[in-house]
Amino acid sequence: MMKKELNQMSFLDHLEELRWLLVRSTIAILVMACATYFISDYLFDTILFGPTRPTFFTYTFLCDLSHQIGIAESICITEFPFIIQNTEMEGQVNMFVWMCILAGFILAFPYILWQIWGFISPALYEKEKKNAVVFIVTSSLLFFMGVLFGYFFVIPMSVNFVATFSVSEMVTNQFTLDSYMGMVKTSILASGLFFELPIIIYFLTKLDLVTPKFLRDSRRYAIVIVLIISAIVTPPDVVSQTIVAIPMLIVFELSILISAIVYKNQQRKSKTIS
Repeated sequence: MMKKELNQMSFLDHLEELRWLLVRSTIAILVMACATYFISDYLFDTILFGPTRPTFFTYTFLCDLSHQIGIAESICITEFPFIIQNTEMEGQVNMFVWMCILAGFILAFPYILWQIWGFISPALYEKEKKNAVVFIVTSSLLFFMGVLFGYFFVIPMSVNFVATFSVSEMVTNQFTLDSYMGMVKTSILASGLFFELPIIIYFLTKLDLVTPKFLRDSRRYAIVIVLIISAIVTPPDVVSQTIVAIPMLIVFELSILISAIVYKNQQRKSKTIS
């Protein structure tokens, strides 16, 4: 279907455009998910189950860091006293499919952004439409940074905490495959989408739904929320909590800066028009 001008498109035309956006995005995700089938052994053994091993990069990095700054040896991990088990007949098959789809979504994310840009671009000015490459590249980089942050910091910290926490020596940790993979999916997607906050704030500011003043006034609450989240997903040591909290606070501060720039430009344009 040829794309119509925004002022000529009816509500049903917009729904049709949205439908094709979803169809093309779904096809892209499925294609990339099928591609991950050929590296499924590496995907599961090395990537997804990597944080369950004491030799994982994050654990060795924190251990080396603790030696350099002279804090307790307890931060170094030698073993994880738990096993991961499957308790459902189709559990491993279902998990295989859904984790391949998750990998497909991550790999297809730049294409999905391109589709989203094509959907919203008719509502933008000509000058703004030329920023398609900047939007897609920036948003993709932020998303991938968030995914890496979730994988290398949030997941290992969470695994370390739940694996070493015990209410009694009588209790043995035996985590189900579904609960472990659920934590992996949530951590990766939540971190990736959280790092998209500057882009979201950019558009909300353009629509006059958010102002820099509102974000600055909310800073104290954001700091408290970030510290609470970092305290929940990390072991009870300052180093781990700081490593998780600082990137999240940087993302929030970057969002404030972007909002301030956009708001200032809009105010300047309003004065020029008046």
